[in-house]
Amino acid sequence: MGVNSAQHKAILTELKDKVTLVAVSKTKPAEDIIELYNLGQRDFGENYVQELVDKYEQLPKDIRWHFIGHLQSNKVKYIAPFVHLIHGVDSMSLLKEINKQAAKNNRVIDCLLQVYIAKEETKFGLDETELSEIITRITSDLHEFKNIRIVGLMGMASFSDDSNIVRNEFKNLKRLFDANAQLTTTNYQLSTISMGMSGDYTIAIEEGSTMVRIGSLLFGERNYNK
Repeated sequence: MGVNSAQHKAILTELKDKVTLVAVSKTKPAEDIIELYNLGQRDFGENYVQELVDKYEQLPKDIRWHFIGHLQSNKVKYIAPFVHLIHGVDSMSLLKEINKQAAKNNRVIDCLLQVYIAKEETKFGLDETELSEIITRITSDLHEFKNIRIVGLMGMASFSDDSNIVRNEFKNLKRLFDANAQLTTTNYQLSTISMGMSGDYTIAIEEGSTMVRIGSLLFGERNYNK
């Protein structure tokens, strides 16, 4: 199947320089990643810790690896030495573990807080109250959380053919971002809104996304049965 280089170029043209493209390479082989890498792509997203570690070890070290799946606390230690950005932080306990493992690696790890914006019960994320509690906690305890930096919010819209539903969910995330972006501390500096995937990224950009996560448009459909 390989990589759709024409689609990659078209998407980059559409995004211009304002929106970061994270190429979602989960389940895809290293040679596909290299193909996009050779076209200048540097941001790649993975959902599974072991797969991410394996790819990190065999691929160029200037790749910026994004962990975009649901991260379990006991697996943070494996990606803490090198991960560029963790997208789906959805609990205080996970944030504490990331901070702890970052300290062990003498790093500050950038994170996005995942907000629950969809109508589906299967999605992870914080509600508005939980989001507010986490922000208050980390910005008032700079010493305890000195090895993490919250750089933005992330959200996944409903899988819906109704673009109005999707658009309203993205609007809601942008509203929350704007409401919480004024505050700035050493460990909390909101600049990124990660929203939009292959099926809805154009709407996400219209609603203010600064980072999109695109997989199937670039790599083709996934085969999970391999």
